[in-house]
Amino acid sequence: MSGVLPFLSVDDFTSFIMVLARIAGLFAAIPLFGGNRVPQTVKAAAILAMTLVLFPIIRGSIPQVATNPLTIGILVVREALVGITLSILSQLIFAAVEFCGQLIGMQMGLSIASLFDPDQGQTQVIATFQGLLAMLFFMTLGVHHLFIRAIVESYEVLPVGAWHMSGELLHFVISATSGLFVLAIKLAAPVMVSLLAAGMVLGIMARSFPQMNVFMISFPLNIGLGLLILGASLMAFGQTLNEAFGGLAGQIRILFKLMA
Repeated sequence: MSGVLPFLSVDDFTSFIMVLARIAGLFAAIPLFGGNRVPQTVKAAAILAMTLVLFPIIRGSIPQVATNPLTIGILVVREALVGITLSILSQLIFAAVEFCGQLIGMQMGLSIASLFDPDQGQTQVIATFQGLLAMLFFMTLGVHHLFIRAIVESYEVLPVGAWHMSGELLHFVISATSGLFVLAIKLAAPVMVSLLAAGMVLGIMARSFPQMNVFMISFPLNIGLGLLILGASLMAFGQTLNEAFGGLAGQIRILFKLMA
């Protein structure tokens, strides 16, 4: 019977809820599992399945906690905040990718599509494409394994209810957020530089040949050149993302020390 059920007592059930809350906080905020494209039922099933798999491993690291509802509620919130704080690191990278796509789309002139179809909002094709490409790299490099391993290892550093907000943690999150813009510029640099050079050439041509309708020429030229450079720089895009994802392990260790 013990091999079928993950808990057999009230204490085990309370521990199960604590693990569920920490994993739910991570899965609800990490872009791969917590995105708007993922149905809520799929998210709930993935969280429950992951908890059932990890709970037998983590059970021995969880001390017994009080069973009154108020204490359990506070602990559940703290445990969820541990997972959410961990997911911030991956959210920043995906936000940088989306910002990069917004910059490239604006430079290419694709942002004008929102004027003709406001129902689609401000989401751009390039941002969506690069976001999906980043998720593909995320899975290919096994970064999701890093976060699952971090949840298991977090109980060695962060016992149940140990999460707290400190000035050092807030400073670290702000510093990591500032790096979002640097990463976005690195990812968008090849296309932005190429389109800037093309704009300078078109400006010179407009001065040399006033009869030329440079405005109409610039639309297909910017889109064609942008797509060409975007395809040619995919290797550099992947290498930059690889370096960003590679630094997550060190950042997670720092977060553990700051949250403890």
